[in-house]
Amino acid sequence: MNEERLFTLRNSWFVWSVGSTVAIAIVSILIGFVWLPARSSAFGDLSLWARICGAAGVPSIWYSGNETSQVPSNVVVLPPSGQGHPMADSIGRGATIATQHCSMCHGVVANAPVTAPPLAGQYADVIYKEMRDFQSGQRPSAVMQEIIAARSDQDLHDLAVYYASLPRAAAVEKTRAGEGPDATAVRLVMQGDPQRNIAPCAACHGELDRKGAAPWLGGMSAVYLAAELHAFASGARHNDINEQMRNVARQMSPEEIDAVARYYAAMQ
Repeated sequence: MNEERLFTLRNSWFVWSVGSTVAIAIVSILIGFVWLPARSSAFGDLSLWARICGAAGVPSIWYSGNETSQVPSNVVVLPPSGQGHPMADSIGRGATIATQHCSMCHGVVANAPVTAPPLAGQYADVIYKEMRDFQSGQRPSAVMQEIIAARSDQDLHDLAVYYASLPRAAAVEKTRAGEGPDATAVRLVMQGDPQRNIAPCAACHGELDRKGAAPWLGGMSAVYLAAELHAFASGARHNDINEQMRNVARQMSPEEIDAVARYYAAMQ
C-alpha cells in the first residue's frame, strides 16, 4: 500500500500551508514593527530604526545613545516617590537647579511674574510632563527649551519633586471688596456646558476631581491663564493629552476665557 508522505515538498497541501503561514508572519511583522511605528506620532522625532526597536520593546538606551526621555507627550509619567534620604536628596538637587535657573521667572514661594506660572506646590507629574514636553519640542518655547535642553531625566524628576514639596503661594490677584466670583466662570468651572461639549474645569483641575497631568490653576495670573487658553483654542499649544484642552478652549468665547482666567487667578 503506497502512502504519500505528509511533510514533503511534493505534497501541495503541505507547501501551501507552510507558505501561507510564513507569508502571514512576514506581513504581520512588517505591519506591526515597521508600518505602524512609522505612521504613529507616539514615537516623536525618532528615526525609523529607533521606532522599530521601540515597538519591539528594546530599551531606548540600547539604540538612542543617550538617556533623554523619549516618552511621548500623551503619556503621563509620575516622578518616583519614596521616603527618607532618596527623596530628600532629590529635593535638594532640585532646589539647587531651581535657584540657579528657575526662580527668576517662576518664583520660590512668592508670586511669580504674570507671564509665568508659579510652580510652588504644583503637582509633580504636571511639572515633569511640561518640562519633558518643552525639552522634546511638543510644547514650544524659545526660553524654556534653551534652559532645559541639556537637562537629564533625573534633573527633571528632581525639579518636579522639589517644587511639589513647597507650599502653594497666595493668589496673584484679589477680588474687589464685596465683589463675588463671576457667575459665568463659576458655571463653567463647576458645571461646564454639556451642550457645547465643555467639561467642568474642576473635574480635571481639582475642587471636584483631578486627572493626571492636569495642573492646579488656583493663584496663577489671569494674563497667563488666558494666554494659554487662547493658545489651546488656536492650536498653537498642542501638548494636551487626547486634545482635551483644545476641544474645550475652542468652544469658549474670549469673554468666557477671560472670566475663567480671573476666577482661577483669585483662587487661594
